[in-house]
Amino acid sequence: MGTAVLFGVVASSALLVGAFIGVRFQLPKRALAILLSFAAGALITALTFELFEDAYERGGIWRAAIGLLIGAVAFTVLSALLDRWAQPSSSEKPADEYRGSAKLDTDAAASERSPTAASTRGAAGTALLAAVTLDGVPENIALGVSLGEGTGGLALLAAIFVSNLPEALVGASSMRSQGRSVASVIVMWSICAVLLVVAVVVGAGPLANTDPETVSLPLAFAAGAVIASLADTLMPEAYEHGGPAVAISTAAGFVLSFVLSLV
Repeated sequence: MGTAVLFGVVASSALLVGAFIGVRFQLPKRALAILLSFAAGALITALTFELFEDAYERGGIWRAAIGLLIGAVAFTVLSALLDRWAQPSSSEKPADEYRGSAKLDTDAAASERSPTAASTRGAAGTALLAAVTLDGVPENIALGVSLGEGTGGLALLAAIFVSNLPEALVGASSMRSQGRSVASVIVMWSICAVLLVVAVVVGAGPLANTDPETVSLPLAFAAGAVIASLADTLMPEAYEHGGPAVAISTAAGFVLSFVLSLV
C-alpha cells in the first residue's frame, strides 16, 4: 500500500507542478506542442501494453473490446459537452477561434497568446480539469491494479506523469487568464491530484484482489478514454502548434515509455 501511495503521489505531482508553472509562466506554443506530443507517445505505449493488453488477458477480447469502446464513447461525449461549454459565443469568436479543442487552450499558456484569449476561452481551464479527471481516474486505478499484483507499472506511471504535466499547465493558465486567483487554481488542481492518488490506492487494494474479469473492465475503459483523448485533444493540438516536428517527440515518448515497460 505504501508503494501505491508513492506511485500515486508521483503521478499526481505532475498536476501540481504543471499548475504552478501555468499560473506563473508562459511558454512558447512550440514548447507546449512538444510536451503534448511527447505525452501522446508515452500514452500510446501505456494503453497498448499496460491497459488494453492486461484487459484482454484478464477478460478476453470481447470484454476488453466492449470496455474500450465504452471508455472511448464516454470520453468523446463528455469532451464534446466540455468543448461546447468552453467555446465562446459566436459574437465573441475570432475568425479562426474554433480550430482545435476548446479544452486544451494553449493560447492561454503561450507567451505569444492573442489578447482576446482570456475573454473568449476562459472556461477552457475548468473544462480541461474535468477531462483530466475523467481519464485520470481509470488510468490511476489501472496503475494501482498493476502495483497490487506486482506487475510493474513504471511505463504507465511515466505516461500518466508526462500527460498530466502539460494538461495541468495549460488548464491552470487558462483559469488564470479568466481572472481566478493563484490560490484557487492551485487548490482546484490539488483536489484533482488527491482524487487520483485515492484511485491508485483503490486499484492496489480492493480491486487488485477481485475477479480478473471484473478488473478487465476498468482497464479497458481507461484504454478507450486514453485513445479518445489522443485523437480528440492531444495529437491535434500538438500538431496545430508544433507542426511535423512533433512526430519526433511523439516517437521519443513512445520509446521511453516502452523501455520502462520492460523494466
